[in-house]
Amino acid sequence: MHLATIRLDHSTRAVRRDGDRLVDLGYPDVGAYFAAGTPDERAGASYPLDGADFAPVVPHPSKVICVGHNYQNHIKEMGREMPAYPTLFTKFADTLTGAFDDIEKPAETDALDWEVELVVVIGQEVRRADETQAKAAIAGFTVMNDISVRDWQFRTVEWTQGKIWEASTPVGPYLVTPDEVGGLAPALEVSTTVDGQVMQRDDTGTLLFDPVMLVQYVSTIITLRPGDLIATGTPAGVGHARDPKVYLVGGEEVTAAVEGIGACVNRIVKA
Repeated sequence: MHLATIRLDHSTRAVRRDGDRLVDLGYPDVGAYFAAGTPDERAGASYPLDGADFAPVVPHPSKVICVGHNYQNHIKEMGREMPAYPTLFTKFADTLTGAFDDIEKPAETDALDWEVELVVVIGQEVRRADETQAKAAIAGFTVMNDISVRDWQFRTVEWTQGKIWEASTPVGPYLVTPDEVGGLAPALEVSTTVDGQVMQRDDTGTLLFDPVMLVQYVSTIITLRPGDLIATGTPAGVGHARDPKVYLVGGEEVTAAVEGIGACVNRIVKA
């Protein structure tokens, strides 16, 4: 099943893809649909897929947890040691944007970078999950491009200020349920292209910490609620690790894709 949140005039709606139509689920967004316990669809409208305006899959998650240093090749390119535990940082709802929205390059940086990520979407509340509970809590997966402002990120040893720029992080367009992508620890190709040039390519089977483990780990710290997002990290190929470094300057089309789930396709525009 493919779920999404679309924009309609001044509101949003949770929808399920059915061929070339998007069927209204009766809730304002996918997060609200999961919070209601994924009830049966209410009889209602459907909308054409063609021309749909996709909001972030979950526009207002209670939390967005991101994992750094989770692909071996990326850890090596950044000059880090293999971590014993997940490296976590957070984003805010205001950081998120739609899968096909333009992304404004902040005027304050000349070091804008890309990071494709597989994202876990939580479907039910869970705290201190064991393996069985963690599996049950995963509603599905989506795509994120963790656009990073590298010069601000590395001003200090703590990364947050380089990761939370307004409307900089596309998420979507769809949440895809685990049954359609090979289960809860799928081996899916992830890639980033910039103006058609492949910059990142790996597969999620090489994650150090898989989705189930991450739900267990994060839920030990804090309650995970329906619609919460866990971004599982990015593979090698980021612009900051290249020699010479390569950054987004404005005008590029960046595609962050995960096999079987979809892609965020965004134009970088100058402020």
